Amino acid sequence: MTEVNKPSEPGGGARAGGWTRFVTARPRLSLLLALVITALAVLAGSGVADRLGSGGWEDPAAESTYATKALEREFPDSQPNLLLLVDARGASVDTPAVAAEAKSLAARLSGEKGVTGVGSYWQTGSPSLRAEDGHEALIAARITGDEKAAADTLDRIAPHYRGAHGPVTVKVGGMVAVRHDMQTIIKEDLARAELIALPITLILLVMVFGSAIAALLPLGIGIVAILGTNAVLRALTSFTDVSVFAMNLTTALGLGLAIDYALFIVRRFREELDSGADPLTAVGTTLRTAGRTVLFSALTVAVSLAAMLVFPQYFLRSFAYAGIAVVLLAAAAALILLPAALVLLGHRVNSLDLRRLFRRGARSRPSGAEGTAWARTATLVMRRAPLFAVVTTAFLITLGLPFAGVRFGTADDRQLPSTAESHVVQQHIREGFPGNPGGDLEVLAEGRATRAQYAAYKERVAALPEVASVSGPLVKGDSAYFAVQPKGESVDEDAQRLVGDLRALKTPFDIKVTGTAAVLVDSKRAIADRLPWAAAFIAIVTLFLVFLLTGSVLIPLQAVLLNALSLTAMFGAVVWVFQDGHLSGLLGFTSPGSIETTLPVLMFCVAFGLSMDYGVFLLSRIKEEYDRTGDHERSVRLGLQRTGGLITAAAIILAVVMVAIGTSRVTNTKMLGLGIALAVLMDAMVVRSLLVPAIMRLTGKATWWAPGPLRRFHERFGLSEGEPDAPGPETPELEAPRRGAGNCATSHNAPEPALQDGPRGA
Repeated sequence: MTEVNKPSEPGGGARAGGWTRFVTARPRLSLLLALVITALAVLAGSGVADRLGSGGWEDPAAESTYATKALEREFPDSQPNLLLLVDARGASVDTPAVAAEAKSLAARLSGEKGVTGVGSYWQTGSPSLRAEDGHEALIAARITGDEKAAADTLDRIAPHYRGAHGPVTVKVGGMVAVRHDMQTIIKEDLARAELIALPITLILLVMVFGSAIAALLPLGIGIVAILGTNAVLRALTSFTDVSVFAMNLTTALGLGLAIDYALFIVRRFREELDSGADPLTAVGTTLRTAGRTVLFSALTVAVSLAAMLVFPQYFLRSFAYAGIAVVLLAAAAALILLPAALVLLGHRVNSLDLRRLFRRGARSRPSGAEGTAWARTATLVMRRAPLFAVVTTAFLITLGLPFAGVRFGTADDRQLPSTAESHVVQQHIREGFPGNPGGDLEVLAEGRATRAQYAAYKERVAALPEVASVSGPLVKGDSAYFAVQPKGESVDEDAQRLVGDLRALKTPFDIKVTGTAAVLVDSKRAIADRLPWAAAFIAIVTLFLVFLLTGSVLIPLQAVLLNALSLTAMFGAVVWVFQDGHLSGLLGFTSPGSIETTLPVLMFCVAFGLSMDYGVFLLSRIKEEYDRTGDHERSVRLGLQRTGGLITAAAIILAVVMVAIGTSRVTNTKMLGLGIALAVLMDAMVVRSLLVPAIMRLTGKATWWAPGPLRRFHERFGLSEGEPDAPGPETPELEAPRRGAGNCATSHNAPEPALQDGPRGA
């Protein structure tokens, strides 16, 4: 039997491999440099939230985007983004005093720098600008400039118009106000989420580790990852648009994944110390085993998030930027800083141990006891594998059925809390004003045309069955503008069909259609066109990576299919709760009756990556046991026993972080946080605990099959936990059935007790 404390020959071995020597050669210097870099990241990332955008749902190459920009340039009055809701306080908006005050406000607004196209009910007499009860009316204008400049202008002028003015009260709304409110609320909610998540996470980590010192390590890694990612996002805003929503993902994944990785590494380090290894040997073994799993897991999560780069909307691309950065930083911190800290701490990692008495009792168990809950669960599941496989699959599919009725829409003011001023303004307009203000389809006609040709086109448009009215044209040079009001809601099926009908009309000039429904149609098309590429990218790279880990053809297929199945509950809940409005009162949101088009894509990529994270933890330990013993069922049972508690603890902690994000007052953020929390818990507690062992029991030893060429490829290039132990006369029966695959390399080569839990298992 190899002595774990005996130093190996220079240059390799169990005590200090190349990577171990690299990250632990100067542990104090490494931690000091990390502290300096983190401090620089704080400075570099300061103010990042103020540079982030709150849009990004549209396809920049779409027809609707081109038309919107052209109309802003040629007909700015047609694109109001600022609305002042003038309330006459129960009087009529036509009374002389009210009209005089409103005209004065409009005149003041038209003189503001950065504001153009001011119009009002009192100037135009348009019925669409006057509430049906006659007590409210609108002043409309456009704030020019990009998103940041428009927000600055709004900050400057809004306080001078909001509130009481003689006989009227004014509220500020419009899309520029909606986006500004969304950005402000997200910043406030994110700070509150961090205050909620951090102390709860620390308490849970103390419960998992027992030791307060060990519990602080994962939290520190998470904070480093978050601060580093904020600096990356700040740099990215210098040359591309980044969504403010990405900061939520930074916090969630920064804490969640860093804690996952640190849990895995610290737990393995403590196991090695318990087995008698000195700290440097324990770190070396931990990096060769758990460290490789962490690196592999980070790659699989990054692959899922990178798929969002396929899509043109900067809302989705922003999550890829933030997600990839935070995953890689979390893995780097866990693989570089954490080992240095563990070398310095050594056995003091167990200091302030709050569970010493309980663990003392655990050590007194007979070495062959099969008394752990996870061992019993694994045994029961594999004994009734067909039943568990069928029932669990049916259960997950049933939870996902509501998604069959999904309706896609666009993000609007209803994302905001009902008390937000811009939401109040838009709600008053929806409920109290005639027609469909803000829901018009806008048609840009380009090319020389006569008045007669414009009139003929207008008649053809008015004859379409979905059209309520047509106004225009406004003509400027070789361009003209028409406003088409649909009969129904601004983004319902009829409005979306009308977009296609307008674009299909043959005209003597070029037609470009924009408006809310047109943006939705183009966004759906962009996602549909690129979704197969994104899915193929995730599937192919995931299959390849899992094959490198396992050397099996079947396990990668199982991993992809079961991961996708684990997300059904999330998608079903998204529709049942957020689209259909169930629990809206309890959760405090206004249901728009649809799901924003990009959200399912985002949630799939994030949740799939997190599921793969837990899948890698489980599969790597099962593979380790199979390489060591060649016993398939025992490997599955030991793999679940050794990682079941760890995965569950990590999932609960990540769910806490996501639920904290889900307390946001912005509906999309609430949906993202609560939906992914549900997906993570279902994956850890149902798929990993029940479905995976059941399926692996049914597939038996065929689980590990691969054709000869692929098997030889894996033997040469495959990744595995640990390094192969040299076979010795004492343990010939434990050689892996395929030599060279590499066992997980516990720090001793003697066979482990059949079902004994690690004394400090998470």
